[in-house]
Amino acid sequence: MSEPVRLQKFLSAAGVASRRRSEELIAEGRVEVDDRIVSRLGTRIDPTVARVRVDGMRVIAPEEHTYVIANKPRGMVCTMHDDRGREDLRVLVSSYHQRLFHVGRLDTDTAGLLVLTDDGDLAHRMAHPSFEIVKTYIAVVSGSVGASTAKRLRAGIELEDGLAAADRFVVKDRVAGRSQVELDIHMGRNRIVRRMLAASGHPVLELTRTGFGPLRLSGLASGHTRAIGRDDLGRLFDSVGL
Repeated sequence: MSEPVRLQKFLSAAGVASRRRSEELIAEGRVEVDDRIVSRLGTRIDPTVARVRVDGMRVIAPEEHTYVIANKPRGMVCTMHDDRGREDLRVLVSSYHQRLFHVGRLDTDTAGLLVLTDDGDLAHRMAHPSFEIVKTYIAVVSGSVGASTAKRLRAGIELEDGLAAADRFVVKDRVAGRSQVELDIHMGRNRIVRRMLAASGHPVLELTRTGFGPLRLSGLASGHTRAIGRDDLGRLFDSVGL
């Protein structure tokens, strides 16, 4: 528990609007606290526990932690220190003063979206299988993927550690004996996307993660990072029950 603050002060500090405009939003009935519309300007909340929304969009308290999206290059080792001297995640976090760590892992030969933070509670929830956070991948695979294979992957394919299924699977392109496919999956087992596609007869040639829950790479260049925006952060907290 922290010291209660006026709702309009919280909204202003969170970057929603100026103090005066925040008061107008409250008076207009556009602000909810713990799923109830609040229109009284004197309302105070505990910013560490209250769930505040404006026009249905979650508002997160002024950040005590750092939340970053990185586009990990292919070939970079997913660790903060590699004792074999390979390029590791220190390259991505060198400009941050906070001690950041990665949420989950990407294989060395897999590129794409990685979340870096110093918020242990959020990281734990994002990585825990009970929250079933969906990840999106684009893969270039060997061979021409047909409709029957796509249907089989959506229905589930048997692997050595049990059945694995894509929540969504689409073929985006076929050219010169290769196919580009996109899939969503919430399972977090080791190298599961590569193993599923190999078991279907289409080994992965290139693999990139483009989405993690509500987060998207959205044009972020390989080897670069950016702060997670306020709206995306609100969606992310909602997705893991924070």
